[in-house]
Amino acid sequence: MARKSIIARERKRERLVKKFADKRAALKEAGDYIGLDKLPRNSSRVRLHNRCMLTGRPKGYMRKFGISRVTFREMAAQGKIPGVTKASW
Repeated sequence: MARKSIIARERKRERLVKKFADKRAALKEAGDYIGLDKLPRNSSRVRLHNRCMLTGRPKGYMRKFGISRVTFREMAAQGKIPGVTKASW
């Protein structure tokens, strides 16, 4: 599991991106790059990183489910993900 501080930092970035999304879009449309420079760096969408919602794992992230491959496998084996069954042929 990822450290709590790293997970908290990522959540803070998500909040900043939401907060400044409209303002950032307006400044980009107007071409005001000086105004964009004055916004917080972490308010840029590029700085976000996909992490597992349950464990905070940064690698092996599955976008469709929002969790890492390890968590996905555990939950699928327990039958907690609807529509996912173990393959056998």
